[in-house]
Amino acid sequence: MVEITPGRAYGFFTDTSVCIGCKACEVACKEWNQLPGNEPVFGDGFDNTGSLDSQNWRHVKFIDNVADETMQAGDGKAWLMMSDVCKHCKHASCLEVCPTGALIRTEFDTVYIQPDVCNGCRDCIAACPYGVIGLDEHSNVAQKCTLCYDRLQGGMEPACAKACPTQSIQFGPVDELRAKASQRLDDLHGQGIAQAQLYGADDSVYGGLNAFFLLMDKPEAYHLPNAANAVLPSRNNARGYLATAVTAVLAVIGGLVALRRRREPVREPVPEPVRKQPEGGE
Repeated sequence: MVEITPGRAYGFFTDTSVCIGCKACEVACKEWNQLPGNEPVFGDGFDNTGSLDSQNWRHVKFIDNVADETMQAGDGKAWLMMSDVCKHCKHASCLEVCPTGALIRTEFDTVYIQPDVCNGCRDCIAACPYGVIGLDEHSNVAQKCTLCYDRLQGGMEPACAKACPTQSIQFGPVDELRAKASQRLDDLHGQGIAQAQLYGADDSVYGGLNAFFLLMDKPEAYHLPNAANAVLPSRNNARGYLATAVTAVLAVIGGLVALRRRREPVREPVPEPVRKQPEGGE
């Protein structure tokens, strides 16, 4: 039982090496948050959820890790499984762009959308680099994982972590989870699993993620941005915004020049004098 104290940063450490793809986290999340889910689609496979959205705040990814060109056995690497969720980033681009203040950082250092303040503008959806936010078609407000904010206020751990049978999803203070993750990584490396790596446990990705992962392959294999591509919409993109500003200034100057030319009086052409023919011809 984790003692939950306001003022500390809480989050998830998801160890994908022990995820069995049971989707207990998805079910627990939907039941607690009363999410009806999306209608099933013909052809749904193991990864039937598809993605994170307004109705799926937890999504267990099933990633085929066997190269298409081989007919050999996968050597135990046939699937990469990962229970994905909102990362509750330290530098949260969704929170940065929200025009109404609907997105806030709670007393548990989690990122929370206030439904009664959200106006459905979708700015946060466009800004999120992980695609975790969706717009609920009935309430017209943005929705995502709250890290079970109501349960935290009542001193209870999030429903997904409570339901996970393998402890792939671990909940607790972020500093304690990082220590556990570091030890787990050392254990896997000691077993010869060199490809194991932590993602989001340090500040190299969006200042650090309160929901971070132990991956069994590079981040790109899980469709996650690596450290080089983890760019905020404004803070880390000075060159792009400088180029945009210069272009805007040049456009304004060009418009003023064109407007001035239009306002200049039109000069009528001066007719050439008519030469009189001398009498009697040339």
